[in-house]
Amino acid sequence: MIKRAVALTLLLAGLMTWLASPVLAQGLRLSPQPGAGAPSFQVPALTFGPAATTAPASSAPRQADYIVAVVNSEPITNNQVQARLRLIEQQLARQGRPVPPHDVLVRQVLESMIDEATQLQEAKDVGLTVDPASIEQAEQNVARQNQVDLPTLLRGLASQGIDATQFRSELRNQILLSKLREREVDPKVTVSDLEVDQFLQDNQTSSDSSGLEINLAQVLVVVPEGATDAQVKTLQALAEKVAQRARAGDDFAALVNEYSGASRSDGGQMGLRPDDRYPALFVQATRDAPVGSIVGPVRSPAGFHILKVVDRERADMPQTVTQVHARHILLRVGPQLSEAQARARLSDFRARILAKQADFATLAREYSQDPASAAKGGDLGWSNPGQYVPEFEAALNELAPGEISQPVTTRFGVHLIQLLGRRVEKLTDQQKRQVAHNILYQKKLVLAEATWAQDLRGRAYVEYRDPPQ
Repeated sequence: MIKRAVALTLLLAGLMTWLASPVLAQGLRLSPQPGAGAPSFQVPALTFGPAATTAPASSAPRQADYIVAVVNSEPITNNQVQARLRLIEQQLARQGRPVPPHDVLVRQVLESMIDEATQLQEAKDVGLTVDPASIEQAEQNVARQNQVDLPTLLRGLASQGIDATQFRSELRNQILLSKLREREVDPKVTVSDLEVDQFLQDNQTSSDSSGLEINLAQVLVVVPEGATDAQVKTLQALAEKVAQRARAGDDFAALVNEYSGASRSDGGQMGLRPDDRYPALFVQATRDAPVGSIVGPVRSPAGFHILKVVDRERADMPQTVTQVHARHILLRVGPQLSEAQARARLSDFRARILAKQADFATLAREYSQDPASAAKGGDLGWSNPGQYVPEFEAALNELAPGEISQPVTTRFGVHLIQLLGRRVEKLTDQQKRQVAHNILYQKKLVLAEATWAQDLRGRAYVEYRDPPQ
């Protein structure tokens, strides 16, 4: 089986639509174990840690480009921040989503770019590279996802101030980051049989809280230890004022950046997690609150919490699953066969099959380099969601039964894929264990990635210069 591992996580929010396809994720391995979906990326607010230094801000307008931050020895310029900012603002506008206050968004963009720079430098240090064929495939995939050809896509990007060189550079960076995460994070995430047993046991209960997951964001107005009654009353009044502003529609992330004494990452969001991993006080206060509502202030020993219910969902064990039946021809890339040659050969196979000059199964038996399926005419059998690497599964998801994909590159080589059928099946006990493993793996992967990214950032030297405009 082709294991699904770390999918591409976009640091560039403005390219969500163009770059969101999982085919960009590289460096995924074959394994019988199910894997996880794409982890989320937390965009932290601007903070000044021990390694950071600041320079006095200049009020005079800047006509020329200038450095806004240095990450280790590499600069980030105002023009780079502004280019990224424009993409994000355009994307938010297209989605009809509110744009955060300019100063808040600028800080988040800069912090995101600093995190990205630390990871790209790490990828360079460990010797990761991206070959041109992978970038070309990514370009074609983005175009296909947007239902246009590549020239049309590039013209559309150019009309929004993104030239082809910049676009390819962003693709290259995202592929590198995906490879790095797969190398540094994925191998460290494991799920034991005992954990699967416990998950299945927990999901057998029928209580209302079984399988409930929530994502809360908070503004914490800190009450210092030993505060007088007068100080507590003043801080409570401030917290009530913040809550009123939040209920009136003020941007919650902006309130977090202005008032919160807790983590300001991702607008104060604490992440989608089982409710038993939140303080009981938070769970009780928000139990009946609809998604999007504001709760509080809620008093705790730390201070006054203004809570926003960002998301709530159940993570119960599904009883049915949509399975796919596929077959493929795999050509492995190496000294004797380049990726471009493999893609050309598979494109020829596809043309011959469509013209009824050749048979898929016959070609698979003769040429496929997947020993597990070649003898069976490339047949992979029926599989559940999450069992294929993202780029392979993404290609399958776009096919109707009987259709054949264009060549798809993964870490294992280049594939020609045919979808033979789909069906909805009741999960067997073994399949339930596999689904449970997937769910647990994904949760662990998200946490492991966040910890890894924070550690990498903590080891970097970051010098803040004049703030971006």
